[in-house]
Amino acid sequence: MPHRLLAVLIGGLLLAFAAPALAAATPVTVNLRIEGKTRTLYEAPVTTDIAPVDVGDGTGPHPCDGTPAAATPAPTRGNAIITAARGPGGFGFTATYSFDLQFSEIAGDAVTFDPVTNEFLAEYHNGSFALVGSCQDQIANGDDVLYAYGTGAEQLLKLSGPARVAPGASATLTVTDAGTGAPVPGADVGGLKTGADGTVSTVIGARGITAFKATKAGAIRSNRVDVCATDGADGVCGSALPPVLPPCLTSGHDGRCGSPDETAPGATIIGIKDGQRFARGKAPRRLRASIDSDPAGIFAIKVRLTRNDRGRCSYFSGKSERFRINRSAKCGADNGFWFGVNAAPSLDYLLPRTLPRGNYVLDVNVIDKAFNRDDARRRGANRITFHVA
Repeated sequence: MPHRLLAVLIGGLLLAFAAPALAAATPVTVNLRIEGKTRTLYEAPVTTDIAPVDVGDGTGPHPCDGTPAAATPAPTRGNAIITAARGPGGFGFTATYSFDLQFSEIAGDAVTFDPVTNEFLAEYHNGSFALVGSCQDQIANGDDVLYAYGTGAEQLLKLSGPARVAPGASATLTVTDAGTGAPVPGADVGGLKTGADGTVSTVIGARGITAFKATKAGAIRSNRVDVCATDGADGVCGSALPPVLPPCLTSGHDGRCGSPDETAPGATIIGIKDGQRFARGKAPRRLRASIDSDPAGIFAIKVRLTRNDRGRCSYFSGKSERFRINRSAKCGADNGFWFGVNAAPSLDYLLPRTLPRGNYVLDVNVIDKAFNRDDARRRGANRITFHVA
C-alpha cells in the first residue's frame, strides 16, 4: 500500500477516535492573570474548551489538550490564554510553538528570557510553579492561572477582601502567600502596609468600585480585589434604585408633609346642578357628594336640606325621614337643622321618596378627625339650590 494512502487512513482513524473525546469535553472557567514586569497585562475570568492552537508562526495548528501526558483530553492553560487573547477585551501577542507555546511579546510587553536578570514568563497553576507547558497542563473550573514575568523564585501574593461595604465604612483586606496561605506582612495595599497578620483596613468613602492590588519588593503582584461601596439601594454595583417619589405638596397647614392640620376637607355636591329645575315626579331622591381626602381622616358628614313652598318653610329630619315645619324660626337655609350620615369617603344618601314641589337648598358639611369643619358655604360646591315644579 502506498505510504501516502496509509498515512491518510491512519489519520482518519485517529480523528475517529478523537471525535468522541472532543464531543464529550466540557468548557471550564478559570481566573487568568498575566503580570508583566511593571504592570498587569490581563486579568479576568476566561471560559475555554479543548481546541488546537495556532499562533501564526506557520507551524500550526497544534494539539493543546494535555495528551499524551494525560489519558483523557481536557482544556489546558494554553487554551485559556489563547481564548483570552482572541476574545472580547483580548490582547496582541507574538509566539512560536516549539514543543509548547513560547511567548515573546504580550500586550506590548517583551516577555522573552533576559540572560542578565534570568527573568522569563513563568507559568503558575493554583499558586504553584507549573512543571509542564501550557498545552500539557489541564485545568478545571475555578482554577487560578498565572503568567508572570520574573525569575520563577518570587513569592506570589494573593489578595482577598469584602465585595461590598457601606459607604464610609472600613474594608479589611488580607494578603497571603498564594502557595502556602501564610499571611504576608509589609505588603503595600492602597498605600498602606500590611501588619504581621497580613491585613490592612481602609475606609471606602466614595460610592462605587475601588480596585486594590497588593505589591511587595521581590514578589509577584497580587490579583485585583474590587470593593464596592453601596447601601444596597443606590443603583451602584447592580443594586436597585429606590423609587422616585413625587414631591410632597402642602399648604403648610393641611396636615400633609408634617404640617399642622388646620384645614377642613371640602365637599362637592354631584348629581344635581346648582339652579337646576325638575318637573313634578322627576325630582331626585339621591343626595350625593364627593369628599376631599384628608390626612386626619373623616369624622362626620352632615347634610341640611331645606324647602320653601310658597312661603311654607320646612327642613328634612334625618331622624324621622320627613320634612318638618320649623315654627319657631323664619324661612332660610340657615334656620334648618343638620343631620349626620355615614363618615365614608363620599356621601350617598337615599331619600325615602321623591321630593315634592318647592324651592330647595342642599348643604353638605364635613368634619375631619382633627375637628376641622367645612362651615364656609360655597355655592355650586357644598351648597346648591334647585326647584321642583
